[in-house]
Amino acid sequence: MTETIAPALQLDPDRLFPVDPGVRELARELYAAVADAPIYSPHGHVDPRLLVDDEPFGDPAELLITPDHYVLRLLHAAGIDLADLGRGSNAVTDGREIWRILCRNWRLFAGTPVRFWLESQLVEIFGVTVRPGEDTADLIYDQISEQLRTPEFRPRALFDRFRIKVLATTDDPADDLAAHRALAEDPDFSGRVLPTFRADAYLDPSAAGWSDRLRRLGEAAGVATDSYAGLVEALQVRRRYFADHGCTATDTSPFDAWGEPLPDAEAERIHAAGLAGTAGPEDAVAYRRNLFYQLAAMSADDGLVMQLHPGVHRNHHAPTLAAYGPDSGHDLPAVGGYTDPLRRILNDFGTDPKFRLVLFTVDETTFSREIAPLAGFYPSVYAGAPWWFLDTPAAIGRYRAAVTDSAGFYKTSGFIDDTRAFLSIPARHDMSRRADAGFLAGLVATHQLEPDEAREIAQDLVTRIPVDVFRLPRD
Repeated sequence: MTETIAPALQLDPDRLFPVDPGVRELARELYAAVADAPIYSPHGHVDPRLLVDDEPFGDPAELLITPDHYVLRLLHAAGIDLADLGRGSNAVTDGREIWRILCRNWRLFAGTPVRFWLESQLVEIFGVTVRPGEDTADLIYDQISEQLRTPEFRPRALFDRFRIKVLATTDDPADDLAAHRALAEDPDFSGRVLPTFRADAYLDPSAAGWSDRLRRLGEAAGVATDSYAGLVEALQVRRRYFADHGCTATDTSPFDAWGEPLPDAEAERIHAAGLAGTAGPEDAVAYRRNLFYQLAAMSADDGLVMQLHPGVHRNHHAPTLAAYGPDSGHDLPAVGGYTDPLRRILNDFGTDPKFRLVLFTVDETTFSREIAPLAGFYPSVYAGAPWWFLDTPAAIGRYRAAVTDSAGFYKTSGFIDDTRAFLSIPARHDMSRRADAGFLAGLVATHQLEPDEAREIAQDLVTRIPVDVFRLPRD
């Protein structure tokens, strides 16, 4: 019987570089200048307790499939039940069976950034040399499982191996930040893990559970939140608490970017209606837009960098939300807009040196039409990196082409990985560095940049720019 040889899994050193040989050589040189640079991750969703506990990771499926909505959504789109991928109350718990599903459906990820990230993790972290498939699933599963039991594959060891300099998390204002405090005080941990203040849960007075969240926030702040004025004060108190624990930025994701203040009396009326459960849709929108404006005013006062990423239909499929909860793959893009919605905020704070606003979008038509022109005038505004549905090699190239004409490189944010999947962080940053190297190489080849300028920009995109934009610690 002829032995079947599994297809090899290899990473080409020139992946994502331009096809033209001369430009490709330039891209190689630019990438080499940043390939081993430390990672600054100023926007992400890794749980800091992962690093506090430093426990071995679970099985490969629990690590690479079940928590990653990028992976889940494509498998679900092919008709695979999320329960079979480890989600929900009736979830399959056999990690090997879940892993086999991924490998059987490997073709679904062809050409996607998810495929790039997964392959990078398999080869560069675990040393896998065979392509995932039905015949290789168990072999790969066993190889990864064996390594996960070793000290070298615990979270802190990987944090150091990944050369992560700063890792920002996403945190509710009522969080006690005990995990961040433990890491900051641990002499055996040298990294910086910074909280990010995300107040979205308090913006909509018509949302279920709003009054309970207000109560918890009030308890954390030591301020009664049964009034609008109390809520504003509680948010201010917690922002100071976060800043004392290393926070440099906030994160806000309303449905739209409108920021319009209300008279205090009107805000108090809607606040009371929210507590009574009678706030209607129009009042809820007005209240949310008012609080967004107030958060901008707070950033102008305390200097916390304001990140804004509106325009997402959260939990689009109600039955999936009910069965599997949020972050299960069915948040979808909406049409965005910034110029008119942000006019009041930018008229009031746009030239304030303490105010900083980083604009992200899942509607790439706004890059050249609105975000880049705003960043090209307002000192406070920066064009956020392609995010979520746009964090792909092709979209990164379109972003650079759309934004550079109006805003250049130094009014952009540097790459953000926006991930809960800890092991994907280096793969995501590597993808961005390769894509940017290719774009810069094109500018050199067309004599729009000198090679030394392109090299400096490539280095600044991964170090100086994210540190400056997000006001990260420099030591």
